[in-house]
Amino acid sequence: MQIGLVGLGRMGANMSRRWLRAGHSVVGYARHAETVDGLLADKALSAGATSLEDLVGQLAAPRVLWLMVPAAAVDATLDELVPLLSRDDVIVDGGNSYYVDDIRRSGELSKAGIRYVDCGTSGGVAGLDRGYCLMIGGPADAVGRLDPIFRALAPGVDAAPRTAGRTGDPDSAENGYLHCGPSGAGHFVKMVHNGIEYGLMAAYAEGLNILKHADAGRQDREISAEVTPLRDPERYQYTIDIAAVTEVWRRGSVVASWLLDLAAQAFVRSGDLADFAGRVSDSGEGRWTSIAAIDVGAPTPVLTTALYERFTSRGEADFANRVLSAMRFGFGGHEEQKG
Repeated sequence: MQIGLVGLGRMGANMSRRWLRAGHSVVGYARHAETVDGLLADKALSAGATSLEDLVGQLAAPRVLWLMVPAAAVDATLDELVPLLSRDDVIVDGGNSYYVDDIRRSGELSKAGIRYVDCGTSGGVAGLDRGYCLMIGGPADAVGRLDPIFRALAPGVDAAPRTAGRTGDPDSAENGYLHCGPSGAGHFVKMVHNGIEYGLMAAYAEGLNILKHADAGRQDREISAEVTPLRDPERYQYTIDIAAVTEVWRRGSVVASWLLDLAAQAFVRSGDLADFAGRVSDSGEGRWTSIAAIDVGAPTPVLTTALYERFTSRGEADFANRVLSAMRFGFGGHEEQKG
């Protein structure tokens, strides 16, 4: 199939390479011409475009346009792109858009006979070799038409052992891609996927932090009426090799995962993670997951707390902490402990 790819960052470029490997044709466009030229030189595109108009002009109708742009840029891209398209063309948003926006966009584009498909794409920078897990929403006929390009991106059935009890030919989910439902369903599933990711990452981080402080009984601590002393320092005399712990947990442990693999790799590069300041961003999916949980009344204390921890890492709790300190000083004359 021929695909017009808008957005050639790390994800988009590697997706193009994967499509080319499977025999598809990819015409790529990015805002910066040097990005397109570099990928052409690297043979990561079939052809390049200098504008969206040029891109559409190089595609045979009915066209397939795949967007890999930030969620905040999707509407502006569609405003420029849609007037260039024709009935039965398909637009796939492969980024991390809010599913509510998908519902709106699908309704607007359907009036012009343009099909809109939302595709949550997970795999990150390793997707070129590992493949991409795809969570797809949109009209069944459009999704079915695009099956070859979904299959080319997906990891394939050999990416994981077959689940006990499954029989017959492997379905698309076992190959790593799934039509989750009508417009918005793909990004809804990807939204929750990322909310879970927040919680998993926070659990690893918090657990490893306890291990880092397992030598608290060996540390000199200032004696102060303002800080509770360590009650039983003899219980905290362990100097734990955290890099080794992450390595052993990767083998046979129930907490083994790709995220743990990534943590282990990070500790090999830098045992104290000095290259990181600990300021953790959130790109929206965790917030949207929490909003959906509130809307439907589904308790998500772990996922929501993980989101709030990311806010805290960026200093968003600093003012609240100053308020706490001020009140504590006000009622008890408690001086802040420095450092």
